Amino acid sequence: MVLVTGASGFVGRQIARKLAENGHALRLVARPEAARQLAADRPDATILECDDVFAQSADWWAQACAGVDAIIHAAWYVNPADYLDSEQNARCVSGSFRMAQGAAQAGVGHFVGVGTCMEYALPSDRLDIHAPTGPVTVYGASKLALYDILDGFFCSTRVRFSWCRLFYLFGEGENEKRLYPYLNRCLAAGETVRLGPGTQLRDYMDVAEAGARVAGVIDTGQVGAINICSGFAVSIREFAENIADRYGRRDLLEFGTHQPHPRDPSAVVGVPNFIVEGSKRDVRS
Repeated sequence: MVLVTGASGFVGRQIARKLAENGHALRLVARPEAARQLAADRPDATILECDDVFAQSADWWAQACAGVDAIIHAAWYVNPADYLDSEQNARCVSGSFRMAQGAAQAGVGHFVGVGTCMEYALPSDRLDIHAPTGPVTVYGASKLALYDILDGFFCSTRVRFSWCRLFYLFGEGENEKRLYPYLNRCLAAGETVRLGPGTQLRDYMDVAEAGARVAGVIDTGQVGAINICSGFAVSIREFAENIADRYGRRDLLEFGTHQPHPRDPSAVVGVPNFIVEGSKRDVRS
């Protein structure tokens, strides 16, 4: 049995889908409104309703985790308007720690957390898991703080701990305000796409593949920090042009209209270290 938080979200939906395909029984913790949709999408899953994942006590989580073999914790505060610097990140850290305490009390064998490439010191076009950390957003700092807290906490327990750092994801269910949906919406309508210079290098991965990689950690048993990335540098310009080519409309791309955000790094490219499914082993990379 695998317990998943955030299973109705952009990444969590893909994680739950892959876990089910791999034959795992699921227990999904979700808010009431999300629970109804999950019950329709995942009729074989056990749905546990919870008004606020991050407000629960360790004892509540211990009960929620009864009979659970592993947890994948994909829930977080992700409002695109303010998640990078919101104080809600601190709530996510403290609430996640209580979840970990409850998991340990319940005898859960494996805890998989979801982190971010923003934990690293940026820019860099070669971010392996030993690269220096140095987040410049509250979001990145909070994710890194939780990683350090849980890494220390689980060392004194029998719980295996994995931390999946996501890079730049795109695809199904993405927030409409992000680049990929914006490109597709404008190009499909024959409208001009106004972009920055497009010179920044990114490590892009389809969210379905990323979700499958995170889910696969349950089967491979890999522990420690894990970069969920492609390892390939692609400029934002090239990314936009590749999508425009599907419509045959590169002429609609207008680069240089906007200036990059001052905190937007020139390069964020990872070095993948995830174990391919089928080669099960327990390793701290």
